[in-house]
Amino acid sequence: MDYNNIGLYLLELRKYYKLTQGELATKLGVSRQAVSKWETGNSLPDIELLAEISELYGISIDDIIKADISKIKHKEDINIYKKEKCSKNISIIGCGRWGSFIGWYLDSLGHKVSIYGRPDSVNMKKLMDTRKNEYIGLSNSIKLNCDIIAVKKAEIIVISVASQILGDVARQLGEIDIKNKIIVLCMKGIEISTGRRLTQVIDDTLDHSNKVAVWLGPGHPQEFYNGIANCMVIDSNDEFVKKELIRAFSSKLIRFYFGTDLVGNEVGAAAKNVIGIAAGMLDGLGMSTLKGALMSRGTREIGRLIVAMGGNESSVYGLCHLGDYESTIFSKYSHNRAFGENMVNKKKYDRLAEGYYTDIALRNLGKNYGIELPICESVYQILYCNAKPSSILEMLFARNLKNEF
Repeated sequence: MDYNNIGLYLLELRKYYKLTQGELATKLGVSRQAVSKWETGNSLPDIELLAEISELYGISIDDIIKADISKIKHKEDINIYKKEKCSKNISIIGCGRWGSFIGWYLDSLGHKVSIYGRPDSVNMKKLMDTRKNEYIGLSNSIKLNCDIIAVKKAEIIVISVASQILGDVARQLGEIDIKNKIIVLCMKGIEISTGRRLTQVIDDTLDHSNKVAVWLGPGHPQEFYNGIANCMVIDSNDEFVKKELIRAFSSKLIRFYFGTDLVGNEVGAAAKNVIGIAAGMLDGLGMSTLKGALMSRGTREIGRLIVAMGGNESSVYGLCHLGDYESTIFSKYSHNRAFGENMVNKKKYDRLAEGYYTDIALRNLGKNYGIELPICESVYQILYCNAKPSSILEMLFARNLKNEF
């Protein structure tokens, strides 16, 4: 057994998950000096600590003994144990179709789940009275409460509210001194007033002991509830948080991928809702065949903005954006598509369509970063400037001829 190789392996693992020696020592209940001795090859963790380390990183003790550093560089090669998940104490803030679905889903995995909703919320009143809504029925094991202080008991707080009120929710959490939690954001948007991504809203408001992640990707509660599986993505600046959440939340119903570009995933996820409104407008105008062009040009447009904001252009082709197009641009369950279709036909639509608000934020970001966003601008002119949809569409296609790429 080569102490030096094992020490180097433990060092690289810790660095990969962006942990300091002190942070790792705290998680394992040992001194920082003990961690230092392991990493320099002067000693080895005992068998109980080896088991804790393997559990922490989602690898086997045998992986540690073999000390194959090449596997650290390719995390998909590090096996996540196929074993019973540890039950987590999870609070969900939000009781709409996504909040109730998330509660139902995580409860089905064996987690201890509670759902918080405002006492004056119509959705919450219905859940309290009947334990069901038009989409989902909740088991008695899920606790329902209208006192936000209850979320302090949770290890993980999942937030599923309208993106533009996240700042208010974050301030409420700050007022009750939320610390040392994993905060998971399950909505898509950009804050209009500041242009901040939603993870930035949390980071700027709550104590820095909290870790924030996003849960993004395609699918609708109606489909999941009927057993139709899909793929989604979890992303965070904290590698350990990503792995912990994916291990806790994965099932045969939802396969989660590791996100690798938080900026790109957040911007791409928010922007696809604007593309969804544009798609609905095409449906309403009887021009659905142009959706192929919309998807192609939409990805290029949003990809440029992602790069300007410091993200990776390839993220626009992942689950956060292009991978979510079917659910957003074609699905009968898509609120954004339905909003766009009803809007051009002058019909009322009273469901939340996040793209309506995100379009303002994207337009502002485009101007701030000097990026031309013709589709977002066209949607803006129709939504906020009373422009005639058919005329705006003609102008969009009358733009100067140019190379596709």
